[in-house]
Amino acid sequence: MEGEANAVSKAAHKTLKLVGEDLEKLGFNKSVARIYEYVNTISPMLAKVSKGEADDTVKSACREASEILIQLIAPMMPHLAEACWSELNCEGMVANAAWPQFNPDLVAENSFTYPVQINGKRRGELTIAVDADKETIEKAVLALDFVADKINGQPVRKLIVVPKRIVNIVI
Repeated sequence: MEGEANAVSKAAHKTLKLVGEDLEKLGFNKSVARIYEYVNTISPMLAKVSKGEADDTVKSACREASEILIQLIAPMMPHLAEACWSELNCEGMVANAAWPQFNPDLVAENSFTYPVQINGKRRGELTIAVDADKETIEKAVLALDFVADKINGQPVRKLIVVPKRIVNIVI
């Protein structure tokens, strides 16, 4: 369950960072889209909490995630945010609460997902550590099942790795 709590916290802080940046640029539509995505991410955990199937760490993470969600919607839906804020028995008004600060450790990405193309056509993805070098990425791509099936023993003419962008295999 600790992994679930960590996933909820990561989603909350990542969304907090992104929505904060969007609001500073007056990007309300983008903010709303990110909030929808965030709600879809945390909903399964909130359901577990409401059913009583969550441990204390998940409950705590969901409480924090809910408070952050309320603060994220407050600039766009102040009346709803105030009603939700009082339901959670939070002190004062959400409008007077300080904007929450995201935790940089929870926002940092440890892995990157590369789209993998074979002969210019996307065939799948590879998720690997952000700091992986080119050789490690190449070995990991060639070890993927869908790559081995598609190559089917043919020699690879080129294997192109564009760091933090894409991997393309030419056979």
